[in-house]
Amino acid sequence: MGLQRSKGQKAGPEDCLAGRQGLAKRQLMKVPPKMANMEEQALADIANGLYAAPLEDFVAARTAAAKEAAGKDKELGAAVKGLPKPSVAAWAVNMLALHQPEVLDGLADLGSRMRAAQAALDAPSLRELGRERRTMLAAAVDTAKSVVQQQGRAISETIAGDVEETLRALTADAGAAAAVRSGRLVKTLSADGVGAADLEGAVAVPGALPAAPPDAPPAATPARKPAPTADKKQRTTAERPSQPKPTKPRLEAVRQTPRPASPPALEKAQAALAEAREEEARTNELARELQEQAEQTRTDIAALQRETAELRDRLKAAEEELERSRRRLTTTAAEAKQAARAADKAGRTAMLAQERVLRLGNTRG
Repeated sequence: MGLQRSKGQKAGPEDCLAGRQGLAKRQLMKVPPKMANMEEQALADIANGLYAAPLEDFVAARTAAAKEAAGKDKELGAAVKGLPKPSVAAWAVNMLALHQPEVLDGLADLGSRMRAAQAALDAPSLRELGRERRTMLAAAVDTAKSVVQQQGRAISETIAGDVEETLRALTADAGAAAAVRSGRLVKTLSADGVGAADLEGAVAVPGALPAAPPDAPPAATPARKPAPTADKKQRTTAERPSQPKPTKPRLEAVRQTPRPASPPALEKAQAALAEAREEEARTNELARELQEQAEQTRTDIAALQRETAELRDRLKAAEEELERSRRRLTTTAAEAKQAARAADKAGRTAMLAQERVLRLGNTRG
């Protein structure tokens, strides 16, 4: 149920770490309530095959898998049918997890080291690890492009940017790392390293993900010695000989040494940074969704235009056929009238001939 603290007690690094892991775990564990562990693992096995398939075959493969699963278990079949189709960027990351898992392993290890350095407030290490992350992310995106190209597709620079943002989230949050490395990613991720990544709806079958390993605790900093009292300062000054004043280079070095910010100021700065990055992530996600909707709308318009053109062609052909049928009807009606008049005339001729025959027969008698 979470960590319990007495009133007035401040949260320490362990509490923050446990809170982040607990939030990530709650986000990942939202699974269908009636699904047992074995059924969940069966769903995860089916999902692994679906998300490893080519993106254009996903819907057909999902339909076939759901039908096959429903033959054995209707509930499992419904769960398979509900597996969402991944976005292009998420599919590219899944291909990277499937074909080049060592790339994600290296990024996950880097992320663990960065979080340890951040917990220890080790600014020099963070700067060095930040440079290393930029290099590794660029190489990972290039690898993802190559892997996707081997699958017969290509990704745009916009999609490549989404892939990079997801891989950056992997290095910032242990829960995001587990989701990305599962190969069942549905949408891209974003994390700033302060708050936990939003994994709601980001991965298929989240209950089958392994628990995120805890980060290594930061190295203990040596305790500071208490400041000497005024009497002790006087005795120490009287006992030791006078020392020469520090030279200017040493003073400059002391002045240039960065001092860590006080904990309250650091927490406020981190909170402001987290809020700004969350807003940026929401805006980027909204822009991506609108872009996808615009692309889908353009596709629908093109399909409707093709269908309209086909219907116009069919209507034109039907109108031409109707006109030909009307002309045939007019001709046939005229011929029918002529035939009717000829038949009437022939009937009158036959009647006259019959009357003549009758008269001649009577005359002979």
